[in-house]
Amino acid sequence: MNFFQRNLYSSLVTWKQKQTRKPLIIRGARQVGKTTLIRQFSKEFRFFIPLNLERPEDARLFGEHKNSKDTIEQLFFEHNLNPADKETLLFIDEVQALPFVIKQVRYFQEDFPDLHIVLAGSLLEFALRQIPSFPVGRVEELVLHPLSFDEFLLAVGETAVHRKLQNIPFSDFAYEKTTKLFQTYTVIGGMPEIVSEYAERLSLAGIRDIYASIWESYKSDFIKYAGNLSQVNLMRYVINTAPYVRDRIVFNNFGGSEYRSREVSEVFRMLDLARIIYLVYPATSCEMPQIPNTSRRPRMQFLDTGLLNYASGIQTELMKMEDLSAYFKGFIYQHIATQELISIESSHHYRPLFWVKENAKMTSEIDLTFHWNNFLIPIEVKSGAKGRLKSLHEFMISAPHKLSIRLQNNKFSTESCITRTGHEFTLINLPVFLTSKIPRYLRYVSDDLII
Repeated sequence: MNFFQRNLYSSLVTWKQKQTRKPLIIRGARQVGKTTLIRQFSKEFRFFIPLNLERPEDARLFGEHKNSKDTIEQLFFEHNLNPADKETLLFIDEVQALPFVIKQVRYFQEDFPDLHIVLAGSLLEFALRQIPSFPVGRVEELVLHPLSFDEFLLAVGETAVHRKLQNIPFSDFAYEKTTKLFQTYTVIGGMPEIVSEYAERLSLAGIRDIYASIWESYKSDFIKYAGNLSQVNLMRYVINTAPYVRDRIVFNNFGGSEYRSREVSEVFRMLDLARIIYLVYPATSCEMPQIPNTSRRPRMQFLDTGLLNYASGIQTELMKMEDLSAYFKGFIYQHIATQELISIESSHHYRPLFWVKENAKMTSEIDLTFHWNNFLIPIEVKSGAKGRLKSLHEFMISAPHKLSIRLQNNKFSTESCITRTGHEFTLINLPVFLTSKIPRYLRYVSDDLII
């Protein structure tokens, strides 16, 4: 598989350069490129010790009651290295196979403060449940996501478009080509193995088997954590049915089944822990702090839009469409916009939210909210070039600022708007392919405004 330039790489370099450095855990779903990224990062060091705890020859080095200093000294001895060397990276992969190692790394660092330690694995959240006292504050954590649109462009060699995306404002003459590339990205997604195959052939042919392999591996990994056969059957039903849901989830009788709300919601929370499906909950506040209301129906956000397209059987249909925003009232564009927002967050605590206002007279809903400069910025994703903004106006009536965003199939522009109550605000219109640049456009527009 090709080596891709990943945005998280700079965060790894920053971590390496810290004077007081803690062991680093890289979170993320299986097959998003964690191992490949760390192997690239290892080139920043003189020495590299890679371990995979699913391999018996590596797992034998660790014991739950073994002295941590002895473990590290044995590692250096077997690799013919000096523990005093300050340019050594120890990479412990598939750490979920021996969860107690996560707890031990704090002692590795205390005994060998110059050693750079990175851990990675899949379904780590389930492994952490087996640790009585997780070393909170003793480790650092970052999350790796599927390739963003930025990373996709570099992977397929579209460096000129990538450069244009970094310029604010975006050049109008580059709009058409960038839109076509973004549509391709939206259809195939950002799973590294898929993008690698596409980058090599610049064709969508021959990648269905790769999707099938990834999707089946997720399902087989996930059901390992079932408590009994009944839960295995429920897990299989939920993960096979979920790709076809287009609206907010109703847990009770999910997908027309006889399953109860409590057992279905528990499976979805496990999928959320596994980072296969995010549960995107609504909130009702127009200002910080914004607290998700977990008693209300959430939306589903798959790890990767391309994987969702494959699992729901719509990929062939989407490939034939000239305007993906027209699919199911903009569902796919809302999904890829959410994925792009997630991609700019490296904290494992981050979860996207949307906004609702529900009463006897009306129901208003904003697709996404974005935390910026202690403000909550409303984001609407509209199908077509235009769309009604009634809910956006309702949000801005109560918002303590004057900035809002509409993502659509159109070029960058700004509009002055006024609500029914006389509140003035600025609407920033952005093409969906600029979703990850929202923070920069907010700064760009706000420089000329009193918000």
